[in-house]
Amino acid sequence: MKLLVCGGAGFIGSAFIRRRLSGTDDAIVVLDKLTYAGNRMNLADVENDPSLSQRLKFVEGDICDGQTVQSLIDGPRAADAIVNFAAESHVDRSILDATAFLRTGVMGVHVLAEAVRQAKRPLRLVQVSTDEVYGPIDSGSSVESDGMAPRSPYAAAKAAGELVLQSYRATHGLDVVITRGANSYGPYQHPEKLIPLFTTNALADQQLPLYGDGRHERDWLYVDDHADGVAFALDHGVAGETYNLAAGQSRTNRAVTKGILAELGKPWSLVRSVPDRPGHDRRYAMDGSKIAHLGWRPAVSFEVGLASTVKWYRENEDWWQAFRSGDWLDYYEQQYRWRLAASAPA
Repeated sequence: MKLLVCGGAGFIGSAFIRRRLSGTDDAIVVLDKLTYAGNRMNLADVENDPSLSQRLKFVEGDICDGQTVQSLIDGPRAADAIVNFAAESHVDRSILDATAFLRTGVMGVHVLAEAVRQAKRPLRLVQVSTDEVYGPIDSGSSVESDGMAPRSPYAAAKAAGELVLQSYRATHGLDVVITRGANSYGPYQHPEKLIPLFTTNALADQQLPLYGDGRHERDWLYVDDHADGVAFALDHGVAGETYNLAAGQSRTNRAVTKGILAELGKPWSLVRSVPDRPGHDRRYAMDGSKIAHLGWRPAVSFEVGLASTVKWYRENEDWWQAFRSGDWLDYYEQQYRWRLAASAPA
């Protein structure tokens, strides 16, 4: 196939591209705005591989630019399908300023839907969403037919983007498939997220700011599994359907922190209990049986995935140090400086 991958220089998008190019004969055009979370270095392994780079084209651009999107769909490299990873993805940043999240997650998705509607030939659009659209669940697991109850601007933008696509499916018959991924982690993740933040802080013997009591619970999905689940939905998903990409690897933030420190041989004394973020959902959990019945299941256990991830950050300091300057320092000051000042031993 010929794929247009939006947000392909990001964390999950770049994993999808690396695995798709190495596992198929597909050709891929990447459209990425290269915001703080998008990094051309994430695609370096592919672009430096002569056997893969000939099937990859990178376009720096915005999914909100309808003219650019339409030209990539109907132009010389006309796409057979679109996979949309493009998103501002960090809940903490969405609380500080929701504007970019709504622009990319709602208006950007609308531009993609319009482009598909006007395309010269039918094509599939896969929207990569999140378990956070369900909101917190005290017990059990969310299923695809459950209602959406997002509680952060990030999750609300994702839920709104889904609704836009569902309306285009109902009104215009678009071939839309939606995936809702569990909390993902792995190499190349921006160091603002919990596992890379705590790993890189611990490597530098800096304090680890653990929100509240650290007992917020997430289902942890290794990035390669997430990428493979999206690819499976692209190839085998039923038009109009939504699929949970669950890992079945629930852990509290406290347990994850203990695992990171154990991998690095660092002391628990680095961990500080800091004031919680507003509206911090206690627990997410999804039932992944719907896509499992089609033939997909995650392959990487949390223990194996965490060890691999921590090892990668330990061996790729140049990559993550490049992020921890400029905008990163301003964000870290705003998000954590006052919290650490008010912290207590965890």
